[in-house]
Amino acid sequence: MVGSVESRLVLLRGNSASGKSSVAAGLRDRFGRGLALVGQDNLRRLVLRERDRPGAANIGLIDLTARYALDAGYHVVVEGILHADHYGDMLAGLCADHRGKTHAYYLDVPFAETLTRHATKPIADDVDEAQLRDWYRPRDLLPGAVETVVGADSTLHGTVDRVMLDTGLAHLPAIDR
Repeated sequence: MVGSVESRLVLLRGNSASGKSSVAAGLRDRFGRGLALVGQDNLRRLVLRERDRPGAANIGLIDLTARYALDAGYHVVVEGILHADHYGDMLAGLCADHRGKTHAYYLDVPFAETLTRHATKPIADDVDEAQLRDWYRPRDLLPGAVETVVGADSTLHGTVDRVMLDTGLAHLPAIDR
């Protein structure tokens, strides 16, 4: 078992440019200290510099990082594309082992909107439309209907509000660290 009955675990999944990182940052800004962000891009691309493939080292590193932060008394947001076929087993195990409340969200953005949003990102010059199309998986939901699907019509502010309320983070004090 991991975390405590008071800890919150939030999964934010979706295709590239669906708003995952922005929502995670909004949650951190809103909550304050005591909320750990475990970003797939940070661990996979920056820390390990590896490709996204089944069985890759980042899968275990994401799991260990989230578990460590939960056990250290943090609430945790795990965010990334996190394709169900690569990360599903790890995420299911993490959720099953978490003692506190767990909430999972899938940010569902159509491919045309993904292209528009991607054009505003710092990696826009490095990742072209063909690569985005290769990565894109419509409604790549985890098994068991565990995720709340958030559509492209939900604003950033609205999505952050929803997650803060659903998870109870809106009513918890920041942790002084």
